[in-house]
Amino acid sequence: MKVSVNWLRDYMPIEVPVNELAEKISRTVVEIEGQYQPQGNMKNVVIAKVLSVEPHPDSDHMVITQVDAGEAEPIQIVTGAPNVAAGQTVILAKHGSIIGGGQKIRKSKLRGVASNGMLAALQEIGFEDKVAPKNFEEGIWVFDEVDAGELTPGEDALHVLGLDDDIFETGITPNRADLFSMNGTAWEVAAILEEQPTLPSFELVESDTQTADLLTAEAPGELAPKYALRVVQGVKVQDSPLWLQKRLWNMGIRPISNVVDVTNYMLLQYGQPLHVFDYDKLPAHDIKVRHAYADEKIVTLDGQERVTNPQDIVIAAGNEGLMFAGVMGGASTEVTTDTVNIVLEGAVFEPRAIRHTARDQNLHSEASTRFERGVNVEDTFTALDHAAALIAELAGGTVAAGRVVAQDFTYVAPVVEVTVDQINHVLGTVITVAEVAAIFDRLFFDYVETNGKFTVTIPARRWDITISADLIEEVARLYGYDNLPATLPTGATTPGKLTVKQALIRASRHTLEGLGLDQAISYVLTTPAKAARFALHAGQPIQLDYPMSQDRQQTRVSLLTGLLDDVAYNVARKQSDIALYEQGRVFVSDGDTTQRPAEIEHLAGVIAGNWLPKTWATPAKKADFFVLKGVVEQLLANYALAQSVRFEANGAREDMHPGRTADIYVGETLIGFIGQIHPLTAKEYGIGETYGFELNLAAILILPKNKTNYEAISKFPAIARDLAILVTADTTAAAVRETIITAGGQHLHDVTLFDVYSGTNVAAGMKSLAYALTFVDPEKTLVDDEINAAVAKIEQKLAENHHAEIR
Repeated sequence: MKVSVNWLRDYMPIEVPVNELAEKISRTVVEIEGQYQPQGNMKNVVIAKVLSVEPHPDSDHMVITQVDAGEAEPIQIVTGAPNVAAGQTVILAKHGSIIGGGQKIRKSKLRGVASNGMLAALQEIGFEDKVAPKNFEEGIWVFDEVDAGELTPGEDALHVLGLDDDIFETGITPNRADLFSMNGTAWEVAAILEEQPTLPSFELVESDTQTADLLTAEAPGELAPKYALRVVQGVKVQDSPLWLQKRLWNMGIRPISNVVDVTNYMLLQYGQPLHVFDYDKLPAHDIKVRHAYADEKIVTLDGQERVTNPQDIVIAAGNEGLMFAGVMGGASTEVTTDTVNIVLEGAVFEPRAIRHTARDQNLHSEASTRFERGVNVEDTFTALDHAAALIAELAGGTVAAGRVVAQDFTYVAPVVEVTVDQINHVLGTVITVAEVAAIFDRLFFDYVETNGKFTVTIPARRWDITISADLIEEVARLYGYDNLPATLPTGATTPGKLTVKQALIRASRHTLEGLGLDQAISYVLTTPAKAARFALHAGQPIQLDYPMSQDRQQTRVSLLTGLLDDVAYNVARKQSDIALYEQGRVFVSDGDTTQRPAEIEHLAGVIAGNWLPKTWATPAKKADFFVLKGVVEQLLANYALAQSVRFEANGAREDMHPGRTADIYVGETLIGFIGQIHPLTAKEYGIGETYGFELNLAAILILPKNKTNYEAISKFPAIARDLAILVTADTTAAAVRETIITAGGQHLHDVTLFDVYSGTNVAAGMKSLAYALTFVDPEKTLVDDEINAAVAKIEQKLAENHHAEIR
């Protein structure tokens, strides 16, 4: 919420510098997220009066004006403002001035006519479009006659418009909804500064006409625990006086009209949302608060037609839904310049229903924000009466006698007890009874103290205080967090270390980054079309009830969907050589909405484009299946899995290339897959040939593993032998390699496939595989007999297992 320091000064004297006040508020109440003056670095912007307006001789839309800016001679200004006229009081940015955005205004010639400055619109001096009054969207700002009568040409326009006010932007926590009002903020600032706040007062004059003769009201207590109406007759709807408009736009609210502005003023002052209806536009004069019917249609004040949900609360008349209660009014009863009689509504609505409507309709308003978090129930009818009195003052008319009250209750102030011993025990302090009493006095809490025990009556404005711990917190923050004693923890300390899971994840990241992949972090939520792709687990994605957007509706069941989005993002920006990995969780549901979904750790990666760039000596190496397979094999080798890893071709995985995809098994456990993204899927993402893998880290974590033992490099020479065999075309090189390793004995150190051949001199249906075998013994030099014996055993097992012929 924005807080105006000038407005705070209406409650109490503030002698401390503004920066110091901001620091005190941040240390005691809520964080000050921003502090600024709306005028920024603008200067030399003054009040001026238009003396004359003449057509420009060389332009159809520009005019030449002479304005009085408090100087000896009038100043000539050329302007294209469509609403400029003689006699107006306006804003003048003089020659040499600086206006919004740091723009400097200089003398110039427009179509050959000298112009010594600029007549300014509010947007040109820093106002946001959503705050600037609609009446002046297309032209310069013009002061009304009443306000103009109090202004002097040459006066500082930035001061007149309130732009020299100091504004705080507070980060209000959920428990301090009282700070959504200037009254609530004033109580807190008064406690900090040890001042007595002066709350606003008003005088309500009522006519002889009874409100009860003009309308009736009905409200169930479970929907609206407090609900009342007032009627003001004979109003004249027009622009608000400048003082009120300044209050609103400095707080980020656009002035609309004197009637509507008063309700917004009450919202800011009391934190109590009010609503105003055009009495004569009501379809009937029996106002009812009720649940919405299914599929009622209401056009809200923002011009949108919205369909109701039976959980919504609506305000109806003659059984016709008029508005979403506590969220936004309806266009059918909107106050306009033709309005003569109005109905004011003050209420407290059930917070959960308001929250549901705001989310369901995607319609979060200043009113719904306050009703969701709670309002001061003792101020509801006070704000209603104050609004009626102020509307009668600013818009004329008369206030009908009495309120029509459909629902009310008597507030029973809670009583909370706390002892000085409790306070000191929790805070580690030696605060005295007198000091605690002084703090409660500063907070304006009523209390009774008996032998160090405080029985505190909590005012309605502080509905966040319910238990003794809340009172201890109040004492702590006003005593000063900096004044609390600092103590070091005692007791035995335990050295921190990574869990097995954390160590595995960290090692995986180090391995993949060492192999040349960069880490990516993708959204957990995606579209329904993408959410179910590349699934490793049985189950389904989870649909969010209130998604952030159409692109973030369901949880992912695979990391590859997000990585492909990342690839597409890079390709669209001319980055075609890509190597990315992501470690994160996927979410899978069995369809039972009463159970939490399974959250499973996964690891995935993608490569595309060139794996190695072209150099002067070597051509570029394209990313392909075998490059990525090498990355995965090295990753799995680093896990030191006790069981063997194998890759089995699988052409049935949807969204993967049917001829270039393999499932990855450790023993008989499926831990993932690897392959080329299906060309149609890649085309859908707008990317080229791309390869990816996905591993189930949770499954890998529980697999048996060998202890990693580091051995010294043998000082004895290694002996190499080549082995070429003929096998059937459907025999996999991996299966042959596994046989060689099993039969090779303890001295077989490495097995590498270096040639695959089929064709001339090889029988049909057969292929030739050539392996390089490396033998080494760390204890001695191997002799030929030992190597020959090992190779013979390998050849025997190859013949037995694969019917291999030795070439």
